[in-house]
Amino acid sequence: MPFCGMPVEGLLHTDLNAGQTAYYLSDSYHPSESRAVVINPNPIEASLPKGVSDFLPEKADKIGYIEGRIKRVFELWGFRRIIPPSLEFHDVMALGLGEDLKERTFRFEDRHTGKLLVIPPDITPQVARIVATRMHGYPLPHRLCYTGRVLRHAELQSGRSREIFQTGVELIGLDSPEADAEMVAMAVEVLQGLGLDDFKVDIGQVDFYRSIMAASGLATPVQRLLRESIAKKESSVVRAILAEAEASDAVKEAIALLPRLFGGREVLAEAEKAALDDRARRALDNVYQVLDILDIYGVSAYLTIDLGEIRGLDYHTGITFEGFVSGLGEPVCSGGRYDRLTARYGFPAPATGFACNILALLTALERRPEVEASKTRDFLLFNLRDDRREALEIAQSLRRRGFSTARDIIRRDFASSLEYARRTNILRMLVIGGDYCADDEVYIVRVADGKGIKIKKRDLNREDFTFQCADIDSSV
Repeated sequence: MPFCGMPVEGLLHTDLNAGQTAYYLSDSYHPSESRAVVINPNPIEASLPKGVSDFLPEKADKIGYIEGRIKRVFELWGFRRIIPPSLEFHDVMALGLGEDLKERTFRFEDRHTGKLLVIPPDITPQVARIVATRMHGYPLPHRLCYTGRVLRHAELQSGRSREIFQTGVELIGLDSPEADAEMVAMAVEVLQGLGLDDFKVDIGQVDFYRSIMAASGLATPVQRLLRESIAKKESSVVRAILAEAEASDAVKEAIALLPRLFGGREVLAEAEKAALDDRARRALDNVYQVLDILDIYGVSAYLTIDLGEIRGLDYHTGITFEGFVSGLGEPVCSGGRYDRLTARYGFPAPATGFACNILALLTALERRPEVEASKTRDFLLFNLRDDRREALEIAQSLRRRGFSTARDIIRRDFASSLEYARRTNILRMLVIGGDYCADDEVYIVRVADGKGIKIKKRDLNREDFTFQCADIDSSV
């Protein structure tokens, strides 16, 4: 008998064993008849490099849901999508990277040109390059958003991923506290829109820290030690380093304050004691102005001040911020001002932006009901009639109404189809024909518990069918 074989991964029968793969054989003389055959495969060894992952449908759906919610916020704020390439020339990309990211960049030779290529470790320098070299005819400011993956070398023993899923925005061409405040307010709106409420956004000002270090006259190795200890909020270690350093008492007191400049607005008054020059005072004034605008946005309850926060990327120049969700050790979003980055590509322009770490957000959100629901589909059509025409027409009609609808093409029994629907996260099975319903009816089964209800076929086209589905889900 002529046939063709196609794998359908492990979902055909309720008695399908782990490690088995299902195939179906389609009779070319009776194409409506498909039957299942189960075989034991011999899979190859297909390991992945450390630090990267496959994302199967359930998790991929959740990632798509999170990205979609974030992108909707960006659109509502007037941002337009941009798609940077996944490869760049090394010499071009390096212009926008600090030493840390340069060391963590994946490089390889282009066999066509012999030039060194890189997989971008950060999308913001790519956007800066595009704006500086490709968007001269566009009016300022640029409101651009993106979604993509970056790749960075990571210490494998740390267990950290080499891949970072990012969805972010860049606001280029505005040098104002309102632009900085807009980024923070958007970040808060993104987190609220994802259903989070137990989060904080830490606001820093890298120029405040840099001004104190510049005025200190301390040697670079000492500054490096201090930076590491300040970032860890190790006040006693900072004082021990300063005790051995050659600097004025005023400088030592200012630096010693940095690990403690964390909290509410009262921190700013304390920080004024550490402001050694006009540059530091301007940085504090900038923070005051941004906070005043954020008061208008009504997001101040989510904010903390951290003037000892210095983990921003090398290109940051002013206000920086990171969003943290309770119980999660890494930031779910981060960003800040970078007024000198586009100039590296020949177009000086003030800029600010931020990006969301999608996988960190997934960790925070994965078990929430609305995120769990994102991996579901609406209907599986189970046709017990010999003629497929009506089943295909009903499927098309449901899709036009916005319902995700798959047809179970394989011939199998009711229980096997129901199990397939359950394992592929389909909410309802719609049965056509058989003893389950009359000719003018369909039988809709709630997959979660197998309970069903009959409805007239004509009701599938009613305007309130969406509400009927909700009633079915709650009542059967």
